Amino acid sequence: MIDYCSSERVAPTTFRTPRKRCQKHSGPEAGRTPISRDQLQCQCTLNNPDSFGGLLMPYMAMHGLTVALLLIFLAGGTEAFRICAFNAQRLTLSKLAKEPVMDTLVQILARCDIMVLQEVVDSSQKTVSLLLRELNRFDSSRTYSFLNSSLLGRSTYKEKYVYIYRSDKTQILNSYQYNDTNDLFAREPFVAQFALPSKILPSVVLVPLHTTPKDVEKELNALYDVFLDVSQRWQNEDVILLGDFNADCASLTKKRLNSLLLRTEAGFHWVISDGEDTTVRASTNCTYDRIVMHGQGCQTLLRAAAPFNFPRSFQLTEEEALSISDHYPVEVELSQATHNIQLFSLAILLLLSLLPSQLS
Repeated sequence: MIDYCSSERVAPTTFRTPRKRCQKHSGPEAGRTPISRDQLQCQCTLNNPDSFGGLLMPYMAMHGLTVALLLIFLAGGTEAFRICAFNAQRLTLSKLAKEPVMDTLVQILARCDIMVLQEVVDSSQKTVSLLLRELNRFDSSRTYSFLNSSLLGRSTYKEKYVYIYRSDKTQILNSYQYNDTNDLFAREPFVAQFALPSKILPSVVLVPLHTTPKDVEKELNALYDVFLDVSQRWQNEDVILLGDFNADCASLTKKRLNSLLLRTEAGFHWVISDGEDTTVRASTNCTYDRIVMHGQGCQTLLRAAAPFNFPRSFQLTEEEALSISDHYPVEVELSQATHNIQLFSLAILLLLSLLPSQLS
C-alpha cells in the first residue's frame, strides 16, 4: 500500500514517517509522551489538518472497519498461485516412516497450491494418504486433496503420478490417462485440468512426465502429441508440461535438446532455464527437471519460475537432503492480481468515497 506520510513502503495498515520529520514533535517539549522506534507513528502528519493524512485520519476513524477490510482484500489479491513438480525418489511407506523425511516433505508440499509428485512407487494408497494426513495437520487453515494415476511402467518396477492440491483454492475439472497406443512412454502422462481463481486464466491443464534416460528425446517429442491431444480434447491451450524430463547432461545433449518439437514449435516457453541445477548432489549440475508453459493466459500471469533448493532453505546437509530426494522441486508462480482488477477498481472507488469533499 502507499504510505501517505512518506514514499517508503510499509506493512499494510501501518503508517510511519521518517524519524527526523516527527521526532521534534514527539518529545516532552511537544506535550507528548516519548515513543519508541517501533511505536513511532506518523502523528505529526496525521495531526496536521492541512496534510493528506490529516484529512484522511477522521475518515479512517469513522470507517476503520471498511478500510481495514478493503486493505486486507487488496493485499490478498496479489497472492501468487504456485504449481510444483517433484521427483520424490522412490517414495514408499517405509520412507515416510522416517520422521525427518516426513517433516521435510510436508514443508515442501505446503509451499505449493498444486504439486505433482513423481516416483511414488507404493501399490496401495497408504503412502499418499499418510502424507496427506500430515500435510493437513501441518496447517489446519488449508485443505489438501489428492488424485493419482495407476501404477505405470513396462517392467516389474512401476510408479505413479500423484497430484496433491489445495482444494480450498482449486478443483480438478477433468483428468485422463493418455492413451499411448504406440508405447512411446515408459510412464505415459496422467493429465489433469484444474480450475484457477483467475478470470485471465480460469483453468489450466497439467501434463506431467517422468522420462527414462535412454529414451528422453523420443519421449519429449511424443509429449508434443500429448499437448495436441489435450488441447483439442478440452479446447484449452493453456497447458503446463512439467516433471523430471532428464533433459540435460548425458541424457540429452544441447543439440538434441534444441531440436525437440517443444523447442522448435511456436508458443512453448521453457521457464526453467537450461543453466539451472535441479539436482541435490554437489558433484552434479544438470537441469533434469523442467516446466514448459504454453498459452496466452499462462504467459500473462507468469510471475516467477525456479528450482526450490530445499537443502539450503531447511539447512540440511547433502546426506540429509539425499534421504528425501536427489532432485530439487521445480516451481512456477502465477500472479492472481489481475483476477481482481474489477474488484480492485471498486475498492478504490469505495475508499475515495470515504474521503472528504476537500480532496476533490
